[in-house]
Amino acid sequence: MTARRLVVVGGSLAGFRAVEAARRAGFDGEVVLVSAEPHPPYDRPPLTKELLDPDRPPDIPAYLPGGAPAYRKLGVGLRLGEPARGLDPDARRVRVGDRELGYDALVIATGAHPRRPAALPRLPGVHVLRTVDDALAVRAALDAGARTVVVGGGFVGAEVASAARRRGLPVTVVEARATPLVRAVGERVGALCAAAHARAGTELRCGVEVVGAEGDGRVERVRLSDGDTLPADLLVVGVGAEPATGWLAGSGLPLRDGVVCDTTLSTGADGVFAAGDVMRWYNAAVGGETRLEHWSSAAEGAAVAGHNAVTDGPLRAFETIPYFWSDLYGARVQFVGVPDGDRVEVLGDPDQGRFAALYHLDGVLVGVLTVGWRPPAARFRALVRRRAGRGESLALAARGLA
Repeated sequence: MTARRLVVVGGSLAGFRAVEAARRAGFDGEVVLVSAEPHPPYDRPPLTKELLDPDRPPDIPAYLPGGAPAYRKLGVGLRLGEPARGLDPDARRVRVGDRELGYDALVIATGAHPRRPAALPRLPGVHVLRTVDDALAVRAALDAGARTVVVGGGFVGAEVASAARRRGLPVTVVEARATPLVRAVGERVGALCAAAHARAGTELRCGVEVVGAEGDGRVERVRLSDGDTLPADLLVVGVGAEPATGWLAGSGLPLRDGVVCDTTLSTGADGVFAAGDVMRWYNAAVGGETRLEHWSSAAEGAAVAGHNAVTDGPLRAFETIPYFWSDLYGARVQFVGVPDGDRVEVLGDPDQGRFAALYHLDGVLVGVLTVGWRPPAARFRALVRRRAGRGESLALAARGLA
């Protein structure tokens, strides 16, 4: 290998998988992983699932069995609690704190930052949910019996609401749109998810926004755009995320809602690749430029970026059918593809929390959502990849729900 030092910026799933891929590719040089967080890289999906579960201990999740020994085995030098502050791709140097770190190859895996509405003050009791420290703080408030308000009706909001209801706590989800999850699953299926909130005892307020939070030393009240005020001991903000590219200002890298990459995840700068939530690239599997915030695409893309960063051979291209999963009041939710169909068909019984929604565009399957249905999502992913017709996709869904 020509490269002798690989630097990975970002203590994330993508960062860790990039290191793994580089080692699998035969790279035996120095590997340095730079992370703004003080914790070794960990898995994020459990933060809103297992870590908020009242029946589980609040353990910090690890990527691999054995935790920290995995990093030692891979020979990774961890620079924790030291955020990257700048990049000079011509000199091949990353600024970390007040020092500079040279590299031969670089993988950018800084992920995304949660959005914070300007109207919300940084009062104690007001939280985003992105890091393990965020999740531990939210869990502590729930364990203490907090009256909870969630801003944003997406899957993060639904998982927090589910954790509150499992404790028998009052919780209100405030969603600015008329239907929750409309961008992720569309209006019709979003309405079915709204019904699931109602069955679980969650109050759902749609078509209004949170315009302020007040309290004497910590949050006590949340003000809505319709004039109502909600009592709250805990306010969790889940209104999406923005790619963490601020540290790349002035680097000359192409930035447009993420680091813009080609199909090999190269940024165009020599030896610089990107992976995970921060990357935007042409995804041939869906025929367009894409930025995804999914565990599966982060893991798969990082394997390509890590390999390409250190190889002397041909570069691999990356494409993927989007896939994500969540939990909705104890029911597993899975989605593959995109919700861009001109025809949406629902099979099963939404009232019993077990159904499938199939999205077809011009008679071709483009997306599938399943709730409470556990056969491998890989089957539907394969159908979306090869543009299966309506008959074949309906048959598979019917067999799974029989």
